[in-house]
Amino acid sequence: MKIIFFSSKRYDEEYFALSNKNYKHDIRFIESKLTCDTVNLINGESAVCVFVNDIIDRKTLLLLSKSTVRLVALRCAGFNNIDINAANELGLKVVRVPAYSPYAVAEHTVCLMLSLNRKIYRAYNRVRDGNFSLDGLLGFDFSGKTIGIIGTGKIGLIVARIMSAMGMRVLAYDLAPSQECMGFGVEYVSIEQIFRASNVISLHCPLNSETRHLVDKEAIEKMRDGVMLINTSRGELLDSCAVINALKSKKIGYLGLDVYEQESELFFKDLSSEIIQDDIFERLLTFPNVLITAHQGFFTANALENIADTTLKSIKQFSDGLDLPDDVLVSTP
Repeated sequence: MKIIFFSSKRYDEEYFALSNKNYKHDIRFIESKLTCDTVNLINGESAVCVFVNDIIDRKTLLLLSKSTVRLVALRCAGFNNIDINAANELGLKVVRVPAYSPYAVAEHTVCLMLSLNRKIYRAYNRVRDGNFSLDGLLGFDFSGKTIGIIGTGKIGLIVARIMSAMGMRVLAYDLAPSQECMGFGVEYVSIEQIFRASNVISLHCPLNSETRHLVDKEAIEKMRDGVMLINTSRGELLDSCAVINALKSKKIGYLGLDVYEQESELFFKDLSSEIIQDDIFERLLTFPNVLITAHQGFFTANALENIADTTLKSIKQFSDGLDLPDDVLVSTP
């Protein structure tokens, strides 16, 4: 099957080319992001493969439906960047990778927590400069503290298990509580209780109309002073302006992000020689208690292998007229 990959990077080409030895698809990689303005780059392909910052809205999907494309394959778990209802109406199938490696993101989440708490990033730079003072590097024991996890799917469950093993009390909120989580002591509570009782809050829920700006000014006001807030899910779960104000007032004591509201204009690019025009992002970088990584939580060899194989397998199933177990073509509110 002919496939065009948008927003492709060197590592995409490497892992998909290796996996494609088993599937023999006709693959073309381009760096351009898929938008309504780049649909014209398609040249006879039956499938497009996209990533988290491609814009697959109704306008783009309408143009895709008028082309040779019949399948949209997301090489990621989330699908907030595609208008599923429009895809339904236009007869376009959509597949994703629902579980490429939940350990990758979960472990990165814990890495952010530990690095923020023990100020590893500051200590590393100090030692390289010959400064061996411990002033300003004081941390706290996670053991005995309370973590609130919002969303206990595959990733949230693993984070809960790790933090429980570290001696934390684990509170959780999810519309569908996990029996596995409850089996090792996770307490399901209201989201209000998560905000009020947690020393650490970690977000692992999907982005939709209900969760956009889940953490806003009102939510932050309910939180403990000095709370640690971690987001490795989707940037728009946080109201960045409200978070900045909470950092300034010291309501938020630690902030760890692997995602950002306006990341599509920043992440996955080398802008080291450019003047970054995003004033909100630049303001976040000024705080000494903020640690930001550029959507790298998924970025392990295991995950890339699974993403490539699952994506190409789904495309092969579509090409062969088989059922699509990773089909996400469902109506949304």
